[in-house]
Amino acid sequence: MMNSQLSDSEIEGLLKVLKARFDKNKHRHNGIEWKYVEARLVTQPTKLWSINEMEITGGEPDIIGFDKKENVFVFCDCAAESPKGRRSICYDHEALESRKEHKPKNSAVNMAEEMGIELLDEFQYGHLQSIEQVDTKTSSWLKSPESVRKLGGAIFGDFRFGRIFYYHNGAESYYAGRGFRGLLKV
Repeated sequence: MMNSQLSDSEIEGLLKVLKARFDKNKHRHNGIEWKYVEARLVTQPTKLWSINEMEITGGEPDIIGFDKKENVFVFCDCAAESPKGRRSICYDHEALESRKEHKPKNSAVNMAEEMGIELLDEFQYGHLQSIEQVDTKTSSWLKSPESVRKLGGAIFGDFRFGRIFYYHNGAESYYAGRGFRGLLKV
């Protein structure tokens, strides 16, 4: 992570955006009150920076639950389509390095690490889709099992024909309509 601090005015602006999205999308976080979320956020500047990175790359982060076991709010990219600022990327650094020509600008795993977030796995992606349908025109790289990655592949998901689909591709592939969604526990 580069400069992982926001100015006071950036924090104020981000909190306004997050609160407005929170209030507009109550179905994503029934029973959670904003005042508790905000109180937690303002004490964690690095996490606020990560959420801001999610925001500026088009993720439209919002709370999709509270993990009682870990005592954390779960933020996730809730944009209708895979975040625009994170598309046309391959899966991970190894895949990026394996391309000899026409390399994408980055990889999903690298970008997530730089942003301080994690890629959604299949279970988390399914949970997000149970809250609302996303990726009806795009697709999102998902955290791929090591067994798939060892064979040169990676998985991604989307929503078509009234259901979630999980697919595979070579990890080095990239498409204008495929990015990734992130998750952050606060």
